[in-house]
Amino acid sequence: MANWVFKGLRTGIKSSAYPAEHDEACGVSPGRPIGTSLKSPAAVEELVTRCPTQAIEHANGGIAIEYGRCVHCFRCKRGLDDAATWQQGFEWAAFEGESPPEKLARIFGRSLHVRFVDAGACGACMSEARQINNPYYNMHRLGIFTTPTPRNADVLLVAGPISDAMRLPLRKTYDAMPTPKRVVAIGTCAASGGIFSPSFAAAGGVADIIPVDVIVPGCPPPPLAILHGLLLVVEKKPASTLTSLPPRTEHA
Repeated sequence: MANWVFKGLRTGIKSSAYPAEHDEACGVSPGRPIGTSLKSPAAVEELVTRCPTQAIEHANGGIAIEYGRCVHCFRCKRGLDDAATWQQGFEWAAFEGESPPEKLARIFGRSLHVRFVDAGACGACMSEARQINNPYYNMHRLGIFTTPTPRNADVLLVAGPISDAMRLPLRKTYDAMPTPKRVVAIGTCAASGGIFSPSFAAAGGVADIIPVDVIVPGCPPPPLAILHGLLLVVEKKPASTLTSLPPRTEHA
């Protein structure tokens, strides 16, 4: 036992420095496409046609990206001479709607309790969400904790396209939470239904069932993107946007 203590002291702290510093370690983010100006209308049409979830749209002579629908399939990047620009980073969380909800930082302080709900996800988003509790991401250092009961939860973290079997349980979980409360939808399926919905078997995202405050897009979003969403709830990080537009050109 003593050997492990000494080894730990020699190794030192290995947790991510985020949010105090930007984390640039290999593998913390897969990156994502951003709005891009392209050389020709044919190149724009090619990318719009390639996108399986209609996340790419025409805009300003180029393409705009709707992150709530993007599944990171790389079809807009691979095998093309004129491709979408990809950008590294992980601060992807954004408020749902035009304005943020009422301020809660003073209410929650440094004790934010989170209840996870898998509402029909494939497993990828929940796997990433579990990582924020491991030693590298270590959400406890930020005052964020998990709770097994919604009656003690401040935030509901939901993944999945909301399968038919999970609609009532999700509503009951939300209703059991005390106020004030917040809902964070993680992943493309939770944001818009992704490739699975809307359909007879799944909703068009969490907002179809319960109110959503913060969306963390990605398929799946990396752990630091999920942490960014939780920090957004307590106003410790600025919000991103759910749409990326190409830069305007002189003739646009």
